[in-house]
Formats: sequence, C-alpha cells, structure tokens
Amino acid sequence: MRAARLIKMVLLLQSRPSMTAAELARELEVSERTVTRDAQALSEAGVPVYADRGRAGGYRLIGGYRTRLTGLARSEAEALFLSGVPGALREMGLEDAASAARLKVSAALLPSLRDASRTSAQRFHLDAPNWFTEPKSPELLPAVADAVWDDRRVTARYRGREGEVERELEPYGLVLKAGVWYLCARVQDGGSFRVYRIDRFTAVTAGEVRFERDEEFDLPGFWAERAEQFARSILRAKVVVRLSGDGVRRLPYVVDPASAREALAAVEAAHEDGWLTVTLPVESEQVAHAQLAGLGPEVEVLAPESLRARFAEDARRLGRLYGT
Repeated sequence: MRAARLIKMVLLLQSRPSMTAAELARELEVSERTVTRDAQALSEAGVPVYADRGRAGGYRLIGGYRTRLTGLARSEAEALFLSGVPGALREMGLEDAASAARLKVSAALLPSLRDASRTSAQRFHLDAPNWFTEPKSPELLPAVADAVWDDRRVTARYRGREGEVERELEPYGLVLKAGVWYLCARVQDGGSFRVYRIDRFTAVTAGEVRFERDEEFDLPGFWAERAEQFARSILRAKVVVRLSGDGVRRLPYVVDPASAREALAAVEAAHEDGWLTVTLPVESEQVAHAQLAGLGPEVEVLAPESLRARFAEDARRLGRLYGT
C-alpha cells in the first residue's frame, strides 16, 4: 500500500514543477504529516525530493529526475492501453499521435509487459454508436479538437433552433455520447458554459489567441449535470397509467429509467388486483404513445383522455386485424 503511494507521489512531482504538502495530501488521500514522512523516505531511498520552506514552498524533484515505467504491474499496463478509444482518436485526427505514444510506452515497459497492448485489445473493444445507426464523423471535428487541445479561442457558426448564429467560444472539452460528438465551451469573455453538437457547426476558425483555462472546470461533472438537466427538461407532459406487475417491471425499459423509478417510488400502494396507478412524466403525448405501446396489455392509460382514445383506437384496429 505504501509502496504504491510513494510511486504515485514521485509521478505527481514529475508531472508538476512543485506541489504543496496540502496538494499532495489531497491527491494521495493522506495527512500532510504522512506526506512529510513519505518525502523523507523517498529522499533516503535516493529519490531527490527537495522541500522548499515558507508560505510559497512545496515539494519538487531536482536535477531533472525521471522514473521509468518499470514499476507497472501487468494489470496496470493493460489498463493503460485501454485508456485510448481508437475510433474516437481517429475521428479527432489523433490516431498517428496515439500510435506513436503507444510505441513509446511499450518501449519503456519491461520485456515481460510489452504484450500488454495486444492482450488488452484482445479482451476489450468499445463500439460507441447506438444500434441501427450509421456513425458519421463531423467534418469539423478535427479542427475543433485541435482548438480544444491547444486552448485556442474559436469563431464558430452554429445551426440553432432560430437559424444560424455566430459565437466566439473558448472550447474546453469534447464528449462522445452514443456516437454523437459534443463540445463543452464557454462563451468568450467570462460567459456561461454551454454544450454544442459538433455536427451542427457550419464553420470553425481557430484564432491565434489562447484563453486562460478555468482550472476548476470539471468536464465529467459538468457533462453529467447538463445531461441530467436535458433529460428532465424534455419531460414536459404527464400521463396517468395503470400497470400490471409485468408492466411495472418493464416500464424502465420503454421510458426514461430515472423518471420511471421516481414515478414508481411515489406510489403508496397497489390496488387489490395488484395493478399500480402511476403518474409518469413524458416528453409529449405522441412520444408517450409510442413508448407505452411497447407494454401492450400490461398498461392502461387513464389520462389524458386524448391519449386514452389513441390506445382505444389501437385496440379496435388490433381486434379487426386478429379477430376473435
């Protein structure tokens, strides 16, 4: 346990000019006193860790010290090669760079670990797009990716709901969701963070000016929050339905799972016949019709009346098709 922590401490100090005891304690999830003891242990073992005293002080490595990747376990080496997503790297124009990086990492590994890239590729493959969709790489994705990596401001033209608009953006990060690429960006000069579908950009021009990145920005956290907001924002209507036991089990598979769980949790008790009456948030009556039809006779729509009439018509048509 301590050996792994010491290795991580050295790698952290390699990656940054200097780190305070508080920063190291936070990264290593230990106390500052433990950081002091670990730094002393590394120094005694020959690792040149130097402590600067004072308010602006911290720990740093001296003499250009670098450690080689010979301390990796097999599982760690294989996980390292799993961190790249070949399709996504190719679409961003980074396939050659990623290939060169893998070769360099392989060359630095112990001979017994150099087959890690092959063994991991044999055991895991990520296919991001949904079923029955033709994946398309946005034409402007490489240009956007270059700006993201280089922290360069861009002038972008975007097709929105109200037509095409032009924005000055600070591109912070890229997200690949179900085969669709998104850009998380801040409107220039301290504006709000927004999400843009990259396939809706009609023009992207990167300038020479680099923006000052907000180091507090958390891309995974930002995306998770916005994705949840989006999922809830489109659920603008409500329907009331009765569900059989089988309908209850299948409901999360035909509508938004989180909304289904919340709606079912709000039900106090089942009826004597075992059915539940549920108030369910949905995107629209038309979408609810398409989704709930997948439950067949395991659901009865109670409201709104117009949706109940749709299902009644479906039942009449099915009766005419199949007869009795």
